[in-house]
Formats: sequence, structure tokens, C-alpha cells
Amino acid sequence: MAAAFRTASRALHPFTKNSSCNPARIQLQWRCQMTAAAPVAVKKPKPQIQPEKRKPKTGILMLNMGGPETLGEVHDFLLRLFLDRDLMTLPVQNKLAPFIAKRRTPKIQEQYSQIGGGSPIKKWTATQGEAMVKLLDEMAPHSAPHKYYIGFRYVHPLTEEAIELMEEEGVERAIAFTQYPQYSCSTTGSSLNAIYRYYNTKGAKPKMKWSTIDRWPTHPLLVQVGPMPWLGPQTDETIKGLCQRGKRNILLVPIAFTSDHIETLYELDIEYSQKLATECGVENIRRAESLNGNPLFAKALADLVQSHLQSNEICSKQLTLCCPLCVNPVCRETKSFFTSQEQ
Repeated sequence: MAAAFRTASRALHPFTKNSSCNPARIQLQWRCQMTAAAPVAVKKPKPQIQPEKRKPKTGILMLNMGGPETLGEVHDFLLRLFLDRDLMTLPVQNKLAPFIAKRRTPKIQEQYSQIGGGSPIKKWTATQGEAMVKLLDEMAPHSAPHKYYIGFRYVHPLTEEAIELMEEEGVERAIAFTQYPQYSCSTTGSSLNAIYRYYNTKGAKPKMKWSTIDRWPTHPLLVQVGPMPWLGPQTDETIKGLCQRGKRNILLVPIAFTSDHIETLYELDIEYSQKLATECGVENIRRAESLNGNPLFAKALADLVQSHLQSNEICSKQLTLCCPLCVNPVCRETKSFFTSQEQ
């Protein structure tokens, strides 16, 4: 759930240390804000989705932050991320975000080069989506054919591009399916806001009937994250603590991630399993395999969609509530957008 925040925090690190742009002043906020990421002037390719001959009746929009597939995409990924006020607020953000993105691009490119030159998150999302809709066509023939669409916040295919394609292909029922099991206004909330803003900017009502699976941390086929504050305990501090207690073999289990990306492949596999292990004198730090193409996970995704369709619910009850410190009217408008949808 906190992958986007950690990515932003890692990229912001040089600017938050010994400078006037410290964390308190930069005010990284995990709550809704006034506007979303400004568009980046790059060519917009169509979302790459699975081939399908039949007109899709039910479209499942798989929402996530995404990750650059190539080193050349890193800058625009960072720029969109730092411009997203649903994720963070920075002083003079429209000017500071491009500056930070440009300065941090070489460092982040180096990290991606160490994991193969790009993020595999799109590949794994497509793999999961294909397996999910195949199961759904068998499990729920009344809502078939089902088709998955990928909607990323910071790289192509962008959420807005996926929505446009869904409308063009005549999808009747659209499900915004967050791939973050645990809800946060800065991750799932940002993606849902993007859907609302798409229609609000166009001044048009959707042709599709929308609903959303906005959280699913307790599904039986997914290990539930414990009730710990999202900011702690920090993984590196926990590893150091275990080392001080004499533990020399440590297994990392990334239970909040649904597929491999920069957080698992670089932070866990390189920063912790290699560099920190040497620093702390740990004999072995290993990571459990991510869900990726696991058939059980595809079954969990299909079961979540089928249960959602059978429930006739537009969203979770929690989504209709407002966070006590929320200052973003768009957040409320997004909630109204979904709750006003007709089944």
C-alpha cells in the first residue's frame, strides 16, 4: 500500500536532508488534496491489453501506480509522481516537481538498471488479468465476456487512456479494481479521483455503469496485513533489531505487494538482502516469492470480482466516509460519483 510513498520518499531523500525542504515543510500527506498530477507532454500510446474478438460486457480496470518499463520512461514516471497532489504536497509544486524529477532521474535509472532495466509490473498485471478474466468467463457467464484493462497513474497505459478505450469498446459494466489490497487516499484514492476527473473534465456522463472494489485486505487467499501503523516499523530498522538479538537468517515476506516491482526487486533484494545484510553481519536475508503469476492469486482476483458483481454494491461502506483531516473537495466528489452510479 505504501509503495508510492516509499518511491517518492526515496527520490526525495537528497532534498529532505539538511535543507529547507524538510519533511515537515514539504508536508508529504497521506490524505486527499486539491488537484491531481498535471499531464506530461509525451506521446500517448493506446493501452496494451489482451486481444478479444467479442465485445466486452464487463470491463475490469486494474488500478495501480505502475512503473517504467525502460530507463527512458523513468523521468516522466517521476514527474507525474511528484506532480500528484493526492500523493504529496510540495511548496510551489508545479516548479519543484520538475526540478526534483530531473535531478533524481539518473539515480533512479541506476536502480532500475540493476533489476533488468525496467519494472515488470505491467507484465505481471497483464498475466494476472488474463488468468482472472479466463476464470470469470467460466464462473460468471451472465456477465461475460469479461475483459481486463490496465490503468496506471504514472506510466502508460494511464488510467485516463484505459477509460477512453473502455468507452470506445462499448463496455456496459465497469469495475474499478484497485490492486492495492489496503486502501489509502494516496494510492487507491488517487486512482479513483483520476476516474472522476476524466469525466468531469470532459463534461460528460459515463456510458458505462461504474462500481469499485476499493479494498480487499481480508480475502482468504491473501495474507492479511496486521494492524501496524503504515510508517512503521521500518524494514531496515527491524532487520537491525533482529540482528542485535542474534538472528542471523531472516526471511522477508512482502505481504502488501501483489507483484514484483522496484520495491521488491531493488529495495528488498538488493538494499536489504545484500547491502544491509553485509552491514549488519546477517548470514542470510531472503525474500519470499511475490504473487505474480500464482494461479491461487488469479483465483482470488476472480473471486473478488464475482463476489462484487453478486453483491450489487457500488463500493465498500468505508469509501462513503470522509477522512477527518481531508481538505480535498475532489475526494468527496469522487465518492459521490461512484455512489450515484446505477446498477
